[in-house]
Amino acid sequence: MTPLSSRQTQALNSAARWYARLESGQATEQDRQAWARWHAEDSAHQQAWQRVEAVREQLAGVPGNLAAPALHGVARSRRQVLRGMLVVASAGSLGWIGLRSETRTQLFADERTAVGERRTLTLADGSTVMLNTDTRINVHFDTTQRTLELLSGEILVSTAADPGHRPFSVKTRDGRVLALGTRFIVRCDPDLTQVAVLEKAVQVSLPDGTTHQRLEAGQRMDYSAFSLGKIGANDVCVGAWQQGSVIAIDRPLGDLLAELSRYRSGVLRCDPRIAQLKISGAFPVDDTDRALAALESGFALKVTRYTRYWVNVSV
Repeated sequence: MTPLSSRQTQALNSAARWYARLESGQATEQDRQAWARWHAEDSAHQQAWQRVEAVREQLAGVPGNLAAPALHGVARSRRQVLRGMLVVASAGSLGWIGLRSETRTQLFADERTAVGERRTLTLADGSTVMLNTDTRINVHFDTTQRTLELLSGEILVSTAADPGHRPFSVKTRDGRVLALGTRFIVRCDPDLTQVAVLEKAVQVSLPDGTTHQRLEAGQRMDYSAFSLGKIGANDVCVGAWQQGSVIAIDRPLGDLLAELSRYRSGVLRCDPRIAQLKISGAFPVDDTDRALAALESGFALKVTRYTRYWVNVSV
């Protein structure tokens, strides 16, 4: 193998860090715009990013912030990568990346799905939980409790009766959802948690343990760690992702693209001038390129693909 020049090594280091940032689940719009500028400013950056794309399938099960070691062609198992936690910090030197407590917790979650993946688990008590895209949970079952800890993402829970009458709840950073014999959805967004009840009822409690709200079938609510939101009615689109779709009924294009972006890696950007354009239809989450093609053909929109990971929708 031909040794990398210092320029190529530096570009590959930057590509690894950009991959880590964009795949972390915490990338901002400013991060994505900065990545686009970095990608466009130098052919070495573009070549380095192509190398990232070429090995991405090998990294599918590895969190973005641990992906960099594989970019250097070392044949390592997932376990070895997790144990190593090394990235190239500068040409000819290695640096350690310290993971924040939250990131470390999510990294070693009991169950997880990749971006675009959905998976159903049967729990020890016969209950089922369906994990939506890019979701992480811990499972805490013992003689007194049945608790799912939702670290990130979205789940649909169908509880089973328990002979020991142990309570079943979903814990998030914003509080706890206690199941009252039910099917319900819980979703963690950056600033709040959403809960929607499909059958029976749930009780939502804030971390202080003193604030409670009961929701019945057909009701939904957003809440934060400090306050409960207003109770509203589920819309007809709630939970459509379990059948593999995002359903839009007069939904602003910007909101629809933000939802579709949860199911694909990279940046899916909407021209602000058309962000409020109302869209109706059913769009597949398992093939977001097909969803974009439907928008392009059905609504006279222009979909520009700069790379696999940077797509812009405009007119």
